[in-house]
Amino acid sequence: MDLAAGGGALMWAVMASIGVIVVLYATERFSIELISAGVIAFFLLLFQIFPAPVPEGQSFGPAELLSGFANPALITIMALLVIGQGMFQTGAMDGPTRRLTASYERHPRLTLLTVFGFMFVVSAFINNTPVVVMFIPIMAAIAQRMGGTPSGLMMPLSFVAIFAGATTLIGSSTNLLVSDVLRQTRGFGLEFFQPTLPGLVLAGAGIIYLLVAGRFLMPRRVTMEGELKGATGRQFIAQIEVTPGHPLVGKKPVMGMFQDLPNMTVRMIQRREHAILPPFDDAELQEGDLVIVATTRKNLTELLSSRAEFLRGMMQLGDFKIEEGRDETLMMSEAVIAPASRFIGRTIEQVGFRYQTGCIVLGVQRRSRMIRTRMGEIRLEAGDTLLIFGPESAIKSLRNNKDVLILEWATQDVPDIRRAALARLTFGGIIVASALGLVPIVVASVVGATIMVAGGCLNGRQAIRSLDMRVFMLIGAAFAMGGSLQATGGAGYLANVVVDIFAPYGSAVLISALFLLVAILTNILSNSATAILFAPIAIQAAQLVDAPPEAFVLTVLFGANCCFATPIAYQTNLLVMGPGHYRFMDFLRVGGPLVLVFWIVYSLFAPWYFGL
Repeated sequence: MDLAAGGGALMWAVMASIGVIVVLYATERFSIELISAGVIAFFLLLFQIFPAPVPEGQSFGPAELLSGFANPALITIMALLVIGQGMFQTGAMDGPTRRLTASYERHPRLTLLTVFGFMFVVSAFINNTPVVVMFIPIMAAIAQRMGGTPSGLMMPLSFVAIFAGATTLIGSSTNLLVSDVLRQTRGFGLEFFQPTLPGLVLAGAGIIYLLVAGRFLMPRRVTMEGELKGATGRQFIAQIEVTPGHPLVGKKPVMGMFQDLPNMTVRMIQRREHAILPPFDDAELQEGDLVIVATTRKNLTELLSSRAEFLRGMMQLGDFKIEEGRDETLMMSEAVIAPASRFIGRTIEQVGFRYQTGCIVLGVQRRSRMIRTRMGEIRLEAGDTLLIFGPESAIKSLRNNKDVLILEWATQDVPDIRRAALARLTFGGIIVASALGLVPIVVASVVGATIMVAGGCLNGRQAIRSLDMRVFMLIGAAFAMGGSLQATGGAGYLANVVVDIFAPYGSAVLISALFLLVAILTNILSNSATAILFAPIAIQAAQLVDAPPEAFVLTVLFGANCCFATPIAYQTNLLVMGPGHYRFMDFLRVGGPLVLVFWIVYSLFAPWYFGL
C-alpha cells in the first residue's frame, strides 16, 4: 500500500493511528507523558517517510508537528500554573475562602449555587480561562476545609465555564471564528445574543446531568496531602510569645476564650515568674507573655497562614531570627525524639534546639497526656513528638540528626503570607487585563508569573515544580494529532461524508449528524480548528438542503463547544486536571455521556427552534 499516493492511504493511516492513541490514553496502561512522547515521535517519523500532500507553497513537517510546544495556549497554561502556585505559597486566597467556607457551613447548597452562578454569568461575557483560574484556588480550599476532595468540584468548574461560553457571541473565541466565517461567505454574521436561547437550553441540560448523574461518575480521589491533613486531630501543647506590636497585646478573654485564638484552648499564661491559670477573668495580655495553648496542627497552621503578625512573631522569638530571604520556603513537620537521644531528660531550651537545628519547636505532643506548663520547662522523653517550623533547608538537615526522627510524610509547606498582598495584586491585574482585553491573556499570564517569582511569592524551584508535565506533553501531542488529521484531509473527508449520507434525509437529520461529528472531533482537534474547518462545510450543507445558514453555523458553534470528553479538548480542562488530580479516563467517563446528552437535546430542540 502506497501511503504517499494522493494522501488517501496516508489519511486513513492517520485516522487509524488517532483511534489507537485515544484508546491508549483511555486505558492508561502507560503514563500520559510516555504516550504523548510516543505520539509525537510516531508522527514525526511517519511524515518524514511519507510527506503529507499539502498544496504547493505550504509544508507540513517537524516544525508544524512540534508547533504545539510553542503555542500561546500552552505558554498561558504553564504561566497560570506558576501563578496558582504563587497564590498557594502565600495563602493569598485564604481570606475569601474562609468567608466562603463560613457561608458554606451555614448554607452549603446556596453558597455553591452562588459561586457557580456568578461564574456562569461572568464566563458568558469574558474569556472563561481567567475566570476558571480565579476560582480554582477557591474551590480547592473549600474542598480542603470541608473535608472533601478537589476532584468533586474541579471538573464541574471547567464544564460550567464552557456551558456559559456558548451562550453569547463573545463567550468564546470559537463563537467569533464561526461568525466571521459566516460574514465572509454570506455577508452577515451572528448577532450578539443569537446563541443565547439554545445555549441556555444546553447549559440547563448539562447542569441537570452534572447534578443527577455526573456527581456519581465524578472521581473522589483523595490525595496524599488530603490524607495528611485529615489526620491532624492530635493535640499539641504549643506556646505563643506576645512580642512587641503583637496583635494579642491588650486582648482580653470573652467567657474564658480568646477570640484571636480560634479553636485553641488556652491552658496557661506565663507572665515572667507568675503563671495565670483559667478562668482568666480580666487578664489582659501584655508584651512578653507566653500563652500556652492546646491545639491541633491544623489549627496552628491556619493561624500562621492567616495572620502575618503571628507568623512574624513566631519567626522572631527572642534574639533568634529566621531570615526573610525570598528563596526561603517555610515548612512545618513533625519529629519524634529517638531512643537514646541526647535530648531525653532535657528541656527544649537546655538543648538549644533553635541554635542547633535552625528550627523552632511550635508544640510538643506526649501520647495521651496533656501538660500544663511552659513549653520550655517540659523535659523531653523518648517518643515525644515535636511540631517544628523553619526554613526548608533546616527541616531537611534534620534527616541526618540522630537525636530526632523526622517524619517525611508530615512535612509540608507553610504559606508565607508576608507576600500575600503582592500575589493578590498580581493575580487581580492578570484577571482585569485579560478580561478587559487590554493585553492578550498569554502576555498577562507570562508577566504575572515573572512578577510572582521576582517578588518572592515563590522561588524558582517551586515554579518549576508547579509545571505539570502531563499537561505540557498532552498539548504537544494534541497539536500533532490535529495538524496531521487536517494536513492529510481526514477532517474534511469526514465532514463531506456526513453531508453526502445525511443530506437526503432532511435538515433535521443532517443537523443532528453534523453536531455529533463536530462534537467528537472537537475533543481530538482544538475547538477553534474544528470550528474553522466545519463552518464553511455547514454553510454549503445549508444551501444543499435550502435551510437557513444560521441554523447550521450555530450547530457547528455548539458542537465545537462540547469540549468535555478529553482533557486536551479545551484549556480549562487542562487547568483543572492537576488540581483535581484527574486522569484522562475521568474526562471520558464523565464528559463522554455529557456530549451525548448535548447531542440528544440539541437534536430535539434545534428543528423546533429553527423551524426545520
